[in-house]
Amino acid sequence: MSQVISGKIFVLDDNIDTDQIIPAEYLTLVPSKPDEYEKLGSYALVGLPDRYGKFVLPGEMKTSYPIIIAGENFGCGSSREHAPIALGASGVEAVVALSYARIFFRNCSATGELYPIESPERLCDRFETGQEVSLDLDDNILTNHTLGETYQLNPLGEVRPVIAAGGIFAYARQTGMIAAK
Repeated sequence: MSQVISGKIFVLDDNIDTDQIIPAEYLTLVPSKPDEYEKLGSYALVGLPDRYGKFVLPGEMKTSYPIIIAGENFGCGSSREHAPIALGASGVEAVVALSYARIFFRNCSATGELYPIESPERLCDRFETGQEVSLDLDDNILTNHTLGETYQLNPLGEVRPVIAAGGIFAYARQTGMIAAK
């Protein structure tokens, strides 16, 4: 049985940085505290310019967009782990982008919050926020049901089971690399 993520997409363009993903003023929230984790998610992408619209609606704690489509260099800027954590806390399960800042990609793996999937094609210029898609992680296929189009994606490779386990430490415990708690 394949793992498929389905739902509406939120479309961004190039160089979405960690200050746009979660502005510094919210870094005092502690993700290990459940209520602060949830609050962190409610602030995901509040640093974006107004032209993108609201990612999490006012008064809500979660987004209605489980998948983000972006351009080049997604997650650039600082090395803050809060960026993928805020997106994961908001309900994002995957980001499909042309490329990622290396530290953001690594933080996705370390935290296990979401799947950072690379696309060999620039999809952010073809897609629009609100379109319905499904993302098949086993076959590396993104289907835009609104447009009736299918796109091949780059495989996640060895990082996928780390993210699926819930991050690097959970994976290490799961595979016996470190003792279970």
